[in-house]
Amino acid sequence: MSMKKTSPQPSAIVNRRARYDYELGDEMVAGIVLSGKEVRAARLGHVQLRGSYVGINRGELWLTNASFSVVHNQKGERNEPTVDNSPRKLLVHRQQIDKLSEAKTQGYTVVPTKLLTQGRHIKLVIALARGKKNYDKRQAIKKRDTERDNAKLRY
Repeated sequence: MSMKKTSPQPSAIVNRRARYDYELGDEMVAGIVLSGKEVRAARLGHVQLRGSYVGINRGELWLTNASFSVVHNQKGERNEPTVDNSPRKLLVHRQQIDKLSEAKTQGYTVVPTKLLTQGRHIKLVIALARGKKNYDKRQAIKKRDTERDNAKLRY
């Protein structure tokens, strides 16, 4: 009886850079249209959300610059992943699209924060965001460092 070792699969892929670069506001969950190979890549955690954003085109939401490392399994070929950065359609209600388009006219950006892979469907958590200035980023780093130092002193 041989047991196959399986690596733990991530339940969520987080865009940590979004929290650093933007002040995040309201979040909403959107479905995402993927092919079978892209779903496999997402479930294995081979997705990069860094630098990606959500745009509105012809009344639809599109995820741009998210890279999925897709492995093509064909006989006689090496299984090397190829990165696919093509835009992917997001599935949300019309009222949510109207709310996001109104916020974009007010200077907000829509960024993906998490890709949820738990359960049957793959979902994307998107948030309204406003870009941080460099001094805001420096203050955030300074605050994080002082909190870390204070936590060390307590223990």
